[in-house]
Amino acid sequence: MLILSLDTSTTVCSVALHQDGTLLGCYELFIERTSSAMLTSLIDDVVRQTGFTLDQLDAVAVAMGPGSYTGLRIGVSTAKGLCFALGKPLVAVNTLAAMAEQIRGFYPADTLLCPMIDARRMEVYCAFYDTAGEERIPTKAEIIDADSFGEQLAQHPVVFFGDGAAKCRAVLGQHPQAIFPEQAVTPSARTVGKLATSLFASGQIEDPATFEPFYLKDFMTTQPRKAVV
Repeated sequence: MLILSLDTSTTVCSVALHQDGTLLGCYELFIERTSSAMLTSLIDDVVRQTGFTLDQLDAVAVAMGPGSYTGLRIGVSTAKGLCFALGKPLVAVNTLAAMAEQIRGFYPADTLLCPMIDARRMEVYCAFYDTAGEERIPTKAEIIDADSFGEQLAQHPVVFFGDGAAKCRAVLGQHPQAIFPEQAVTPSARTVGKLATSLFASGQIEDPATFEPFYLKDFMTTQPRKAVV
């Protein structure tokens, strides 16, 4: 089972190739803006350098969000284009679930994992997972204040991580049950592909014609200012 995975949910643009759940190759760019050309180049590189061709893929996986509106559009559009062109199925993976997969083996069983993606002002996109990878609280947009996550912190140690965790640390950093890892955790196709392997094996695929990213919130635009004459 050969799966190509893409993640452009945030400023990290990453592509990975897995065979039967084993990582064969991964390319990541830590840049401010992802472009379709950059992503296409990474796809070509990871497939070629691992000795495969696109025709040999069994499926294409993509981080579905939440995250950057523009980044998600690029990643999902590219994944759908590959699926149509190659006649391959599409697998969608929640970005926060893939982030939790990166660290879940490092904490005791009673710990909750709360990956966070920065939104606007004091808002984050977050979800809660246990150390077995099971979702405990679904993905939501949360405005961080002193009362945030009180119920969870009263019952479990909670690990807050991702680029939105700094907002949480400023408010909850002194809580005895709140844990903030020093090592940065960013979305990556490495764990998107790992989770996609299980989803694909269990028949959880998407229709490329109708699938849309999980934006969580509507895209906000600003009106251009009128020129002053």
